[in-house]
Amino acid sequence: MSTPSGRLLSLLSLLQARRDWPGDVLADRLGVSPRTVRRDVDRLRELGYPVHATKGPDGGYRLDAGAQMPPLLLDDDQVVALTVALQTASTGVEGLDEAALRALTTVRQVMPARLRAVADALQVSAVPPHRRHPPVDAAVLVTIGTAVRAHEVLRFDYDGGSSETLGTGDAAFRPPRRVEPHHLVTWGGRWYLVAWDLDRDDWRTFRADRVTPRSPTGPRFTPRALGDVATFVAERFADARSRAWPCRGEAVVHADAALIARWAGHDAVVEDLGDGRSRVVTGAWSWEGLAAYLGMFGVELHVVGPPELADAARVLAGRYAAAVPDPLPSSVAHAPRPRPRRPR
Repeated sequence: MSTPSGRLLSLLSLLQARRDWPGDVLADRLGVSPRTVRRDVDRLRELGYPVHATKGPDGGYRLDAGAQMPPLLLDDDQVVALTVALQTASTGVEGLDEAALRALTTVRQVMPARLRAVADALQVSAVPPHRRHPPVDAAVLVTIGTAVRAHEVLRFDYDGGSSETLGTGDAAFRPPRRVEPHHLVTWGGRWYLVAWDLDRDDWRTFRADRVTPRSPTGPRFTPRALGDVATFVAERFADARSRAWPCRGEAVVHADAALIARWAGHDAVVEDLGDGRSRVVTGAWSWEGLAAYLGMFGVELHVVGPPELADAARVLAGRYAAAVPDPLPSSVAHAPRPRPRRPR
């Protein structure tokens, strides 16, 4: 670290990020000796931070939670992250946007003058999306999040709408739903609960704004393995979009995958085939619409299938050919055009 005060801030940040830190690991992260770590810990204690030493082979340090803490200490990167996050907190949670700005005002008051100037320089305005989704009750998120953390079965009534329960295909159900809550995620401006449905014996994804929790929660459970939550949700959304298109086909386009992926849309699968070619799998409202969409990339392409897509491409080719008149005679094509008269 360049200065002892900067090293002290980094030490405090590490202690706040993890419950127990072996002394050797802290020294390695800070690039100092274990003796220097001990001195810096003593300085934090003098400032009022309850840092306790832990015993054992991997003895280290722990910052107690829940104790009365001295004024907030943040480094420059944390101030930037906190300021931007709170100013752009368009989370879809009812009342949270205003609360985030009030929280920023509160945090700003306990910042040193130098860091306060950094926060004031970051005046960011978040532009809301064109389509506003129904807000989520913050109390519902807290209830769901508490059940996720406690590994307790969650019971709730669910307004499933038409087909908004991703990957379920459930036309009807008997309330309440009983699930093992796994994770809360955000996607496209909405909040979703990823959970194991006990009645359907499968993973389900529920919109949080349609969840009405019941109390009390159910018994505790052992969490099931799911893998990467973000990948799971992305695949569920991709599957839902794929089913939404009535026509889906495949073509090979003569362009790099990186270029095609920029314009292919979120529901298209683009695969790099090498030699400047890419495989595109996507859907549309009709076979002719899909053929026209693939042609709009402006490069050579080869229709792979299904046969309906190939037939639609032939129909479009004939239609476009008929739409272009035969070349005009040269005498007509090069004849001077009359100038339009100005209105009187």
